[in-house]
Amino acid sequence: MSAPTPQDNPPWLSGAAPLSARHPVWLCDVWGVLHDGGRPFAAAVEALRRHRAAGGAVVLISNSPRHGAALIRQLDELGVDRAAYDDVVTSGDVARAVIRQRAGAKVWHLGPVPRDAHIREGLPVEFVGEEDAQVVLATGLFDEYTETPEDYRERLRQLVARGVPMVCANPDLAVRVGDDIVPCAGALAAIHEELGGEVIWAGKPHRPIYEQAHKKAERAAGRTIARDEMLAIGDGIATDIAGAANYGIAALFIAGGLSRERMRDDMAGLMSEIRAVAPGVNLVGVMARLAWRARRAMDEVGKENERG
Repeated sequence: MSAPTPQDNPPWLSGAAPLSARHPVWLCDVWGVLHDGGRPFAAAVEALRRHRAAGGAVVLISNSPRHGAALIRQLDELGVDRAAYDDVVTSGDVARAVIRQRAGAKVWHLGPVPRDAHIREGLPVEFVGEEDAQVVLATGLFDEYTETPEDYRERLRQLVARGVPMVCANPDLAVRVGDDIVPCAGALAAIHEELGGEVIWAGKPHRPIYEQAHKKAERAAGRTIARDEMLAIGDGIATDIAGAANYGIAALFIAGGLSRERMRDDMAGLMSEIRAVAPGVNLVGVMARLAWRARRAMDEVGKENERG
């Protein structure tokens, strides 16, 4: 029998404060950890602010098709205090860098416009319809509330037949918006790949976004940062936790985000999924909600339960 690995029995933590000194650099997910798309989670914002006040650094790392400046504007509008983080890096930033390397290409933007139009700003390419595309920039479904990824299968099949690659600006399969789970660009990219098409994955769990975040963390800290000083915080098993495993850094799983319903009655199943998707990850703990101390975490969970 093999020895238990850290993710077999990770501790339930009442607060993140004990992790601050051990892991002075936090790479924190945004949607599902800091906010739900409509309101910020006050306890999580406080936890990041307290970590920075204790001398730590925070880089927000998001599978958002927005570029970093647009994400900061969104966080401002939601009321997330800028004192909670040092810098941000998004999958949109990485996707823009990939597209920029294809100067002059004809690109079809698959995603909601005008909401995601900012990702196209200043790129040296020609945006065209799908019939003329040489590459697809996928930021999401045109309408994630009335459509499903399967609605796009035939269109993607035709693109694959023409050898058109896809740059996926948001590898998340789905995200929680309030009480709803809505599909993301990652679900489209998964179909494109299943059909035999090429996908360039711009965000978590792939290395480029972590390399950018690492550089920004070192800039914020003013020194070289070793990977054992870093902690990935997130609610996505296939993105945040798998990304931590891929990059060789510790992880804190926030079980009350995407997995909120399963957290209540299927934690064993969640741990099995983590073992399968992120083998060998150094999972230092599990929390229902990110918080510095226990009371704030319980307050957040209580509010979620009140909304049903």
